[in-house]
Amino acid sequence: MDAFYASVEQRDDPQLRGKPVIVAWKGKRSVVCAASYEARSFGVRSAMPAIRAERLCPGAIFVPPDFTRYRSVSHSVREIFKRHTDLIEPLSLDEAYLDVTENKTRLPTATLVARTIREQIRQELNLTASAGVAPNKFLAKIASDWRKPDGLFVIQPNEVEAFLLPLPLGRLPGVGKVTGERLANLGAQTVGDLRRLDMAVLEQQFGRYGLRLHELARGVDNTEVVSDRPTQSISVEDTFENDVPLLETEVMIRRLAEKLWNASRKESRIARTVVLKLKTSEFKTLTRSYTPHSPPSSCEELTNIALALRERVNLDGQQRFRLVGVGLSNFREPTDAGAQPALFE
Repeated sequence: MDAFYASVEQRDDPQLRGKPVIVAWKGKRSVVCAASYEARSFGVRSAMPAIRAERLCPGAIFVPPDFTRYRSVSHSVREIFKRHTDLIEPLSLDEAYLDVTENKTRLPTATLVARTIREQIRQELNLTASAGVAPNKFLAKIASDWRKPDGLFVIQPNEVEAFLLPLPLGRLPGVGKVTGERLANLGAQTVGDLRRLDMAVLEQQFGRYGLRLHELARGVDNTEVVSDRPTQSISVEDTFENDVPLLETEVMIRRLAEKLWNASRKESRIARTVVLKLKTSEFKTLTRSYTPHSPPSSCEELTNIALALRERVNLDGQQRFRLVGVGLSNFREPTDAGAQPALFE
């Protein structure tokens, strides 16, 4: 979906159409949830501090997020997908992979399926969506961003090499600033450069991810579209009104741990690992994790582990923090979790 939250707001309020809309709570502690394309032209992006967005686009209209409404619209989009295939792997409220190798409407090509879905979204929901069509998930993801907004881009099997080779390495999943710099030190700036690197060198430098890079450079991605993928992790976080020292994070950690514990009770699978996330006033993110012998069996135990993880943050006592989060990951089936089932009844 194109600028999803902002587009829903513009659709539902005609006075917002054609104007720079930022979905966020206005204030120095808020971050941008979404920005309309009118706001993006000023450099506003998702996850940007709202105060910076306001400086970049002084005339922007701030709209507080309404996630209940966005989830409802997302559900309507998903219902349109289901007319065509049951193989749907959601990535978020506004993005999903669809395997249409065999589609319910018996349309002859994936391109025609994508075109039909986009038209149905436009006609029924008065919103626009962009689609990428390709032989695998990796390429389809890149293609979906190629002609945003309201675009359709197709990579045919015989076009993969010509499309990939000139791409900058930042287009590959997992290649951020640090990995990009390490690859540049190996002489790789584009996918074509990456393809010329020996697989053994990539494995030595990046471990298992090096093998993944070797495959991506050749357009290989054998991961399947998996519907109803089981939960891998859940987390909750919150931003302080004012930056606080580490010792003053305890109340927030306790509150978040209780919220996380209640959310985890809705999962049929059991989490093995507790994660603590802290963001400094300089926006540096720190994480600490711990996997106990047995999964946390109570809110109190979860809270105590999270607080113990805080003790592993070895920073100057003057350091201040703007955000804290608590998470659970490494989910397992109850029989594999190494815990007594009675504790989780």
